[in-house]
Amino acid sequence: MTILKIERLEHNRILPEYKTSGAAGMDLCAAINEPVTLKPLERTLIPTGLKIELEHGYEAQIRPRSGMSIKHGITLINCVGTIDEDYRGEVCIPVVNISNEEYTIQPDERIAQMVISKYEQAKIEVVTELSDTQRGSGGFGSTGK
Repeated sequence: MTILKIERLEHNRILPEYKTSGAAGMDLCAAINEPVTLKPLERTLIPTGLKIELEHGYEAQIRPRSGMSIKHGITLINCVGTIDEDYRGEVCIPVVNISNEEYTIQPDERIAQMVISKYEQAKIEVVTELSDTQRGSGGFGSTGK
């Protein structure tokens, strides 16, 4: 099990939390004092009031909450954000309202989830040709519906 070190900033009231024993992601809450209303297609950066320190070889993936996405059209601008192990600034959530209705984010509302994941850095090798596969260069939709 990896260790996640968390520094709470003064505007943080709720620590990240796994809601079930089988949850991959821990919920992140909006560390705001006043509600923030997003109009359709509007985006903003919501602070969490947290700084984190990851162990070497780990990243934090910031993902949308499925309930907010399907019920309210609130998702993340970059879909999945990556926090690198050497980042030490505040974790902020880039949210966007892709619905046709306004949505108001309330103080301390759960707005995203964070998954801690192991990664490897690849060694880059430049070659003149890649190996053949059955798929080849077939891209978007090439494998059927």
